[in-house]
Amino acid sequence: MIRPMEARDLEQVADLEKRCFSENWSYKLLEAGLYSQYDVYYVYERQGQILGYCNLRILAGEGEVQRIAVMPGYRRQGLAREMMGAMVTCARDSRVSAVSLEVRQGNLPARNLYESFGFRAEAVRKGYYRNPPEDAVIMWLRDFDRI
Repeated sequence: MIRPMEARDLEQVADLEKRCFSENWSYKLLEAGLYSQYDVYYVYERQGQILGYCNLRILAGEGEVQRIAVMPGYRRQGLAREMMGAMVTCARDSRVSAVSLEVRQGNLPARNLYESFGFRAEAVRKGYYRNPPEDAVIMWLRDFDRI
């Protein structure tokens, strides 16, 4: 089930970060985000275990998907789709004008997921990612009526 992230989830989410990202966010950064007025965090929990989490930042009338992570053994089971749906609903309810995100150019499963929600590639940031080096594709969702 998807629910808002709480302080009690921080340890599991920090562990999930380490498992999912080569450039992972620290416990302290996650904790600061949890209490930020601009950030909304959700976790996907099953039987007390955090299997995924996501973060949407809302600032100046726009949203930015900053993180979406699923435990490696639970990928391709629809968890990311459910979390993406929660963030898009939150953005729509917050009346943002658009939502952006960045994704590794070679991460085709993620890009396909985002496109299924109406996101469209609009730019590339050359050499944005390190470890391993890769370009970032900047995607935008500007029309919530398409979803």
